[in-house]
Amino acid sequence: MKSLTRFISTKLKLQVNQSKSAVAEPWERKFLGFSFTRSESPKRRIAPKAVKRFKERVRELTSRTRGMSIERMVKELTRYLRGWSGYFGKCETPSVLQRLEEWTRHRLRSAIWKQWKRGKVRFAELRKRGVDTRLAAQTAGCAHGPWRLANSPALSFALPNAYFDSLGIPRLTVR
Repeated sequence: MKSLTRFISTKLKLQVNQSKSAVAEPWERKFLGFSFTRSESPKRRIAPKAVKRFKERVRELTSRTRGMSIERMVKELTRYLRGWSGYFGKCETPSVLQRLEEWTRHRLRSAIWKQWKRGKVRFAELRKRGVDTRLAAQTAGCAHGPWRLANSPALSFALPNAYFDSLGIPRLTVR
């Protein structure tokens, strides 16, 4: 590291940031939000810190207490997802993208459920979307919170992936 730093600073006249610079194996470091798997043929993956920042930003955009319509929330989220997938979409570990996509839809279902506020409205919305009367009543009257109910069979049926596609939310994975 010392010889490289000396070469870069004296010959190339560049300043080296000591906190960001290191000489290490590729899987031990991250670079511009990417890291590499440790295998015979390394694959480019999204660094864990980048995934954490993604989740923080999506939590911010899909907060259930923001007091905005789903349409506006989707518009802001779509803009962010397009930019993010444009940059990180070329990673070679699609399972990470798939989990993030599922998690994002879970967040949206939770926000929609929270906006339906009361049991009568929840029941009516579920019935309107084709959920069986008994299941709709059971789900609408359930005391569990929005995050837990967002994964329920009734909400998965009422708000399928195709619904989010129709809203214009881009997929992170290739279809």
